[in-house]
Amino acid sequence: MKTYLKIMFNSEGALPSEIKNQLLNMGFKATKGNYDFVYDWGKEVAGVDELVFFADKVHSALKNNKVYFNIETI
Repeated sequence: MKTYLKIMFNSEGALPSEIKNQLLNMGFKATKGNYDFVYDWGKEVAGVDELVFFADKVHSALKNNKVYFNIETI
């Protein structure tokens, strides 16, 4: 399983480098293409509750940074 994250930055918000560092500290890896970051769950198959909890953690990490994010887990 992988969770993909796309970030939309705001010129009045946190620096992209600061956002990158926060996400890398959470275990995300920067990527190229349609998404900006990816979190690899490895062989673990997370349930809906775990995925929502993880999305809550991402939300908390990005709160007050004036960025929008889109999250998708496949």
